[in-house]
Amino acid sequence: MGAAVSSAPVLNAAIHGDVLELHPGGAWIATHSAVLERLFDGVAAQVAAAKSLEIDMTEVVEIDTIGAWLLEKVSRDAAQAGRTAHFIGVADRYAGLIEEVRQVNRHQPTPRPKVNPIIARLDQIGRSAWSATQDVSVFLAMLGALGAALLGVLRRPRSLRLTSLTYQVYRVGWQAIPIVVLITFLIGAIIAQQGIFHFRKFGAESYVVDMVGILVLREIGVLIVAIMVAGRSGSAYTAELGSMKMREEIDALSTMGLDPVEVLILPRIIALVIALPILTFIGSMAALYGGLLTAWFYGGMQPAVYIARLHEAVSLNSFEVGIWKAPFMALVIGIVACSEGLRVKGSAESLGLQTTTSVVKSIFLVIVLDGLFAVFFASIGM
Repeated sequence: MGAAVSSAPVLNAAIHGDVLELHPGGAWIATHSAVLERLFDGVAAQVAAAKSLEIDMTEVVEIDTIGAWLLEKVSRDAAQAGRTAHFIGVADRYAGLIEEVRQVNRHQPTPRPKVNPIIARLDQIGRSAWSATQDVSVFLAMLGALGAALLGVLRRPRSLRLTSLTYQVYRVGWQAIPIVVLITFLIGAIIAQQGIFHFRKFGAESYVVDMVGILVLREIGVLIVAIMVAGRSGSAYTAELGSMKMREEIDALSTMGLDPVEVLILPRIIALVIALPILTFIGSMAALYGGLLTAWFYGGMQPAVYIARLHEAVSLNSFEVGIWKAPFMALVIGIVACSEGLRVKGSAESLGLQTTTSVVKSIFLVIVLDGLFAVFFASIGM
């Protein structure tokens, strides 16, 4: 074996008519790669001139992938030039290697068949419908689990984690007040400025107060606050629960005999239901104040006139409509955020995807819910 390994490679060439016979011999292994390259350079001209090529492997005592690939390269070059090339005398112990090398990069990618655009569109619609069905089932499953956990808390009030609930109310409610006040203040000021700018053409600047009051209290106030909470707190819920899911902390709670919904999800959603109406009230007041300042400095309307007109234009029903929407929007945001957090897989990419999905779904459902409430309250005369 030692003599076989140490034997230097050789490459003899003989021409018989139109056939060039190559007789490799010795050890065709990576150790002699430099020698093998020189051997091929020496017969390159004969290979290019030959009409047919025959490679006799009888005298090869050892060969590895490097040697087999060099021989296969000669064979492929001949085939590309339109000449025949084949191996003979391959030892049984090297036949598998030679065949494996011959199959490398020979499989052409199968072209994708053309799909009928109508069928492709129907397939896309079907997949979207199935995905929507799964989303609805996940939402309903989370709603049912939340209801069961709430019933358990009502039966055993001491099981409610007040410390966690208080902390979540602090995070979702108290810490969100500055940004909510700022955004709603600017929204109210912008609505008032645009109303004054356009109503001034008709001498109806005073109706700006009606527009700001009704829009803010019935629609804009609760909608803007809910969207901000969905982007701020809903994404945080999804990221927190998703990280716990990735670290198997939720599975550990189940192993310890604790209900993850009762321990992790219920305090968060109750905190949202408590905090969102309060934030809606604060945000609506900030928006009305922004409208007052704009009407005063931009429209020349005195604050007393603004407040008096607001008292005449806005009824208690408008305020009740906006406040009644808030708990339901909070419930939707919480359920979507927590359910998407529990759907996180074991990768950071999945965590980012589900967080983004949570925010998009929450905002979409909040707007849809606002539209349904608008139709409902209009139908009952509110």
